[in-house]
Amino acid sequence: MNAVLDTAHIPQQDREETIRSALWESFVRVEVDHHRPAGDISVRMGLGSVGPIRICSAESTAVSVRRTGRLAREDEEPAIFVGLQMSGTSRVEQHGRQSLLRPENLTVYESIAPYKLHFDRALDHHFLRIPRAVLALPDRVLRDIAAVPLGSDNPVARLAFRYFAELALSEDVLDGVYAESVVQPSIELLRAAVTSQLGTSRINRAALDASLGLRITQYLREHLAEPALSATRIAAAHGISVRHLYTVLGQSGISLGDWIRSHRLAECRRELAGPGGHSRTIAGIARSWGFTDPTHFSKVFKQAYGMSPRDWRERHNPGPSRREVRRGARTAGPC
Repeated sequence: MNAVLDTAHIPQQDREETIRSALWESFVRVEVDHHRPAGDISVRMGLGSVGPIRICSAESTAVSVRRTGRLAREDEEPAIFVGLQMSGTSRVEQHGRQSLLRPENLTVYESIAPYKLHFDRALDHHFLRIPRAVLALPDRVLRDIAAVPLGSDNPVARLAFRYFAELALSEDVLDGVYAESVVQPSIELLRAAVTSQLGTSRINRAALDASLGLRITQYLREHLAEPALSATRIAAAHGISVRHLYTVLGQSGISLGDWIRSHRLAECRRELAGPGGHSRTIAGIARSWGFTDPTHFSKVFKQAYGMSPRDWRERHNPGPSRREVRRGARTAGPC
């Protein structure tokens, strides 16, 4: 965990606001009701992350948490929350559904709709926050699964519970060199747990098929800078044939080569016009986004934007003129 909050070290009069601020700044904006005087509040909370996944591990006296309609509407990055009930019981409410969570239950709920969490006696929970776009499941699936206890009769969900409970406590993974390597398997496991709960292989398959295009484009964004990104590699990562890959993308009006090239060019254009545009060579910027041939990069950049990369950089981020550079060299004198 990157940060730990323990109310034992916080003055009583500051506890409620400190807890609220920590949640709002690091995890989620919610209203918190501790149901007791500030002096009786006891909370220990760890906050961390692995890639795009944020993790909050908390033990607390009784508490209720509300995500109001206003807070849900103001959400800047729609997300999916995963709750892991470690001990005791709790209740979760969303979309008119209320469920009781028991130990080793996992549940999912959305940031873009109001929800309530009730821990009547004590809180012993791990929470994960995953960007909605990364999970890439259809809206209908997420609405149908929200606030449903997963685990008791679903072996995939039981596996997911054990995995995420271990991940939440594995500081050597979260803070180590292996962190990025667990991100994609974690997302795939959660996706499998959610879709397997839908009841039949037909519905399960339909949900995965409906999200395949979203998952492919998300994969493209994550690996955009890698020169080795190819149709074969993308298809293998999603367990489909290259032919099926092109069919899925074609249904969304996407030409794979054009999509990759245009998005790489857009990233290069952004960097060239940014404040660090002169701190690296044009070829270096192009190479960092998968363009290995500087001449080819300059050609396709000009075709796309009507000017060379150098002209674009000077127009949006002008550096010192050649005359100024020469004058500076003359006045500087020998070292």
